[in-house]
Amino acid sequence: MRTINKIIIHCSATPEGRWHDVNEIKRWHLKRGFLDIGYHYVIYLDGTVAEGRPVNQAGAHVTGQNAHSIGICYVGGMDKQNKVPKDTRTEYQKESLKELVKELLQKYPGSTVHGHNEFAAKACPSFNVQKECWK
Repeated sequence: MRTINKIIIHCSATPEGRWHDVNEIKRWHLKRGFLDIGYHYVIYLDGTVAEGRPVNQAGAHVTGQNAHSIGICYVGGMDKQNKVPKDTRTEYQKESLKELVKELLQKYPGSTVHGHNEFAAKACPSFNVQKECWK
């Protein structure tokens, strides 16, 4: 079993309101040379939480942070024109994300929660993770 000490949140960097699923994101990642989808969980617009890469395997979502982290991606993160980063989380996504993070914090006590942008010069996940209440 891997030691988990970080939960890292991402967005799919796709236009607001546009549906994408775990299989489509996996195809994007395979085209980029990944062995599998990079994220462990993907949260759809309706709040459904889909499993991606198995949690017992290191993800491929943040350079230098994958060995001991879990990657969660919500679908969206860009405006409708796909030009400007935007917090596009639906209320369903916000609730599912909060519940998933709470569960993971209980399962992996002492873990910290971060946005991708804390480790890379990116807007992802298009909201300030540190301003959210995860408990």
